[in-house]
Amino acid sequence: MDGVGSFGAGRAGAAFDPIAFIQQPQTILRILSWIFSMVVFGSIINEGYINHGSERLYCVFNKNNNACNYGTTIGLIAFLACIFFVILDIKFQQISSIKDRKKAVMLDIGFSGFWAFLWFVCFCFLANQWQRTTSDELPLNQGADAARAAITFSFFSIFTWAGLTVRAVQKYMLGTDMTLFTTEHMDGNPPVQPYPTGPSTEPNDTYQSPPFTENLDSNAPTYQVPIY
Repeated sequence: MDGVGSFGAGRAGAAFDPIAFIQQPQTILRILSWIFSMVVFGSIINEGYINHGSERLYCVFNKNNNACNYGTTIGLIAFLACIFFVILDIKFQQISSIKDRKKAVMLDIGFSGFWAFLWFVCFCFLANQWQRTTSDELPLNQGADAARAAITFSFFSIFTWAGLTVRAVQKYMLGTDMTLFTTEHMDGNPPVQPYPTGPSTEPNDTYQSPPFTENLDSNAPTYQVPIY
């Protein structure tokens, strides 16, 4: 990792460098994932349905609408998630709380790893249904290019999201450089200003006994009650 500080980012409030941000491997992987997801759900939505022999539209993947629905859903959510995480990456260095940074990295790890698995399932599902599709179901090879594009970029998406997972794990393992943060950054609370200190007004003398409590003379005569 080329980042320093807390979870791969420097001191909170540092200036944002767009050139350095775009050149980061994590940003490149997110852009590729965004493009691949757009190709998958775009191909299925535009050319993934045919109406061979009827007015009803059928999915090109063996007329299995579940295959088209799964690919479209996974691709669309991945498309939106890439936009969200790019914004989060831009704002990440402005997060002053270490706990909030840790939560953001853990969210990235969980989502990226889970979506890499879903892309693997998507690739296997679409490839299996495409193998079962006969030429009679696709007159003039209608929708074949869209189906192949969806399968191909589903396969590519497995590696981009797996790469994002690895990068997020590296950021998490990098930990925190505690010298970049103060106590209020660690707990997420604003700093508490101490009371102003002035010259001490406390008396320097020690505690004095109250009056009339001095040690009495043991030899002093005591008062005798008269007897009548």
